[in-house]
Amino acid sequence: MRPSLLRHGFNFWPPFLFSGIHVTELADDWSYARVEMRMRPWNRNYVGTHFGGNLFAMTDPFWMILAKERLGRDYYVWDRAGEIEFVKPGKGTVHAEFRLDDLTLADIRESAAGGDKHLRWMPADVFNARNEVIARVRKQIYVRLKPDRR
Repeated sequence: MRPSLLRHGFNFWPPFLFSGIHVTELADDWSYARVEMRMRPWNRNYVGTHFGGNLFAMTDPFWMILAKERLGRDYYVWDRAGEIEFVKPGKGTVHAEFRLDDLTLADIRESAAGGDKHLRWMPADVFNARNEVIARVRKQIYVRLKPDRR
């Protein structure tokens, strides 16, 4: 699937659409993604800030997708775990960025080269409009070279 098609698909996918989550950029080479979430009456929590589940949801699939697409069909790539730390209340439009650089990708390939699973924690901070961190998210991805590719 082309990144532009997936980006548009995400933006009309009901869990993102109805949560105010919008994928603003997905690089043609799968090395970068940017996601925003706008404040809506239906995505506020009891105290009027962004609902924590939506903050986590806006970051959920991107590390796995970027790694899967950049590594190619020779690898199994899955989400394995996730963590979120709420740093300060989130209001207004918030955003997160994901960059999977060539050095990190090479390290993942090297770590998985023997066919054993490789677990990698990938960080993504969520920022408010003033570029202040409102949440720190870590996703752990599972990577393994497929048996017939060794």
